Amino acid sequence: MSKESSHQTQIELLQGTLDLLILRTLLFGPTHGHSIAHTIRQTSGEVLRVDHGSLYPALQRLERRGWITAKWGVSKNNRRAKYYRLTASGRKQLTTETTKWERLAAAIGRVLQPAEEEG
Repeated sequence: MSKESSHQTQIELLQGTLDLLILRTLLFGPTHGHSIAHTIRQTSGEVLRVDHGSLYPALQRLERRGWITAKWGVSKNNRRAKYYRLTASGRKQLTTETTKWERLAAAIGRVLQPAEEEG
C-alpha cells in the first residue's frame, strides 16, 4: 500500500478520544509512551496512529488530573523511560469515558442507519 493511501485509511482522533485510548491501554499495566502509541496503532489494525506531539501533552494532562502516575525506569532496550500507570481515579474515569463513547457511537449509528436503508 502506498504511503498516501495508507494515510487515507487513518482516522483523525476526536478530541478526548486519545485520553480514553491511553487510559484503556494502561488498564493492562504500566508502560512507557512509545509502547502506548505502538499498542494503540497495533490494536486498531494500523488505523489509529498517535504522534508524540499529541501523546505526551495528553499524558501530562492525564497526570495533572490524577488519572495516571508516572515513574522513571529502564526500558527493555536499556534506555531511561517514563512509565505511566493507571490510578484508581483513572480506572473510574475510564469507565465513565467508555460509557460516554459507547453512547455516542450508538447515537451516531442510529443517525447513519436510515441512510444505509435508503441506499
